[in-house]
Amino acid sequence: MKFEKPKALTDMPFHYCPGCSHGIVHRLIAEVIDELGIEGRTVGVAPVGCAVFAYNYFSCDMVQSPHGRAQAVATGIKRANPENMVFTYQGDGDLAAIGTAETIHAAARGENMTVIFINNAIYGMTGGQMAPTTLIGQVTQTSPYGRDPKTAGYPMKVCELLSTLDGVALAQRVSVDTVKNVKEAKKAIKKAFEYQMEGKGYTIVEILCVCPTNWGLSMKDSLKWLRGTLMPNYPVGVVKDTGAKCKSKVKEVK
Repeated sequence: MKFEKPKALTDMPFHYCPGCSHGIVHRLIAEVIDELGIEGRTVGVAPVGCAVFAYNYFSCDMVQSPHGRAQAVATGIKRANPENMVFTYQGDGDLAAIGTAETIHAAARGENMTVIFINNAIYGMTGGQMAPTTLIGQVTQTSPYGRDPKTAGYPMKVCELLSTLDGVALAQRVSVDTVKNVKEAKKAIKKAFEYQMEGKGYTIVEILCVCPTNWGLSMKDSLKWLRGTLMPNYPVGVVKDTGAKCKSKVKEVK
């Protein structure tokens, strides 16, 4: 078997911290773009965050948006050029805090685009502050004694929240901590893009990732924390899939 770099990735070396999961997710997206043959009509939108330089890594068209506004920008791109494949690449602080309104309303409208949502339970680029996804008791730069629900509320489960909206065609949570889970993550990303190609509406793939730098852990311990603490609070799996429901109904009619 010959190993090849996806054509949808450039030759630019990643700038991410050692052990960061962004590189894995970038490759999965690029592989899907290659397999679907859509590089020439794909537009990605990356806001402020660790992936702010994503336009250096993907060979498809990329647009940088203001912090939290990726889905608003993506909405304009998709509506102006509906034949294009449009995806956003966002972290939890960006998507679920600064961009909460843009996220919820894009999903409620059923905008026909794909959202790649990186959940590492903390702000990354801005210094490791508490994010909407930060767990109860988790220590961050702005919760040095651990997140206290009495003052900071509870963690936000984005897929579960968005699954209540009729415009959402797919909401799935995956992880990239093992080979098996990486393969499942790729399947979910590919399904999300295929649903967009079929015009089914808004799709979001939430990906549980590690952040050794801001967690203050080694790579080995980061993986243990993800599996033992993060996953139980954010279980992987399909939260909503209207495509699967449609198929089952067809079988029932037959």
